[in-house]
Order: sequence, then C-alpha cells, then structure tokens
Amino acid sequence: MYPGRGPTAALGPVNGVLQDLFTNKPVRKFLYRTRYLFAAGAIVPVAGLMQVERLPAALGISLVGQAIQSWCFASLVKNRELSVRGPYLLVRNPMYLGRFFLILGFVVLLDGAWAIGVYAILYYPYMLYRVKREERRLARAYGEEFARYCAEVRRFLPSLRKIGDPRVWFFDRGMFLENHGHWNILLTLAAFVAVHALHILVFD
Repeated sequence: MYPGRGPTAALGPVNGVLQDLFTNKPVRKFLYRTRYLFAAGAIVPVAGLMQVERLPAALGISLVGQAIQSWCFASLVKNRELSVRGPYLLVRNPMYLGRFFLILGFVVLLDGAWAIGVYAILYYPYMLYRVKREERRLARAYGEEFARYCAEVRRFLPSLRKIGDPRVWFFDRGMFLENHGHWNILLTLAAFVAVHALHILVFD
C-alpha cells in the first residue's frame, strides 16, 4: 500500500514506481553492491555537462554535506547501541541530510534547475523508505528507548532545542575512523578532482 500523505503522495503513479524500486530487496542489494560503479560511471556525464564557474559553489555544498556526515560518523556506534549524541540529538536521520547535500553539490554542476528538481524527486522517496526500514529495525532492537527518542527528536527536520546540551558537540576520533569517515572525505574530494580533470582533458 502506497503512502497516502506527504510529498511523495503528490507524485501519484511515479511514487508507486519509486516505492517498488526502493523497497525491492533484490534491487536494493544490487544497487548497494554496485554503488561505487554507478558513482564512477556518473563522473563522465557530470564532467561533460558541468559548468566550470559553478565549481566553487558546488564544492562548498558538498563539503557542507560531508561535514554533517563526518559528524555522524564520529557519533555513531553501529548495531551496538542507540546513538543519542552529536547530530542525532538534533534530528533522527542526519546522515541522510548530509548525503543529500553531498550529492547535491555534484548536481549543481549541471546546467539547469531541472537536474536539481529531478534529484530532489528521486532522493526524497529513497530517504523516506530507507529510513522507515531502519526505524522498524531500531524499534525492534531498542523498544521503549527508541520510542522515547522518536518522541523527543524529529525524523527529518532538525530542532535547535537541545543545542545547549554538551552531548550535541560530541565527536569521537576513534568512531570516525572506525566508520571510515576519512575514506568518505577522500572519495568526495577525489570525485571532484576527477570530474574537473576529465572536463579539462576530454570535454573542454
């Protein structure tokens, strides 16, 4: 049954197709296993269509997303405890917000607002359906503790009510490295270098 409310409901049949895609287990596994291949393949069209003058702004947007993700990596203990610190005190799913801006930087390089619109239309249901799966898993694992957390912290819209809580500024270098945050940063920077170099060498 497709969601009846929210931004994706307005997409009508498109929403149904997107839900079928993002909730199909074999498709999810395939996309997960080939995600780096798809990312590498996307470098070529981005390099061909990029507007060089947008590069500083695009890099800045991606780095904002990368900073959010790095904060998440430094606050998250996967599958061992419910992480209620760092950005997770402000919003329940900061990783997906960070990822949105990280990818948005590359989309901004393209010529036309259409690209941003298409990206937003695709990203929202991806984020929504994936978060719903993860929250069902967390509810089973942490029960009442997770229910209290959900009652206090919004799913997607950050709140500044707890900005004075010292736990918000949590950043553990060991967690950051354990979650491969440093590789995430290097891959983002390498992707921008590759896009720019390919544009100069092949398309300019």
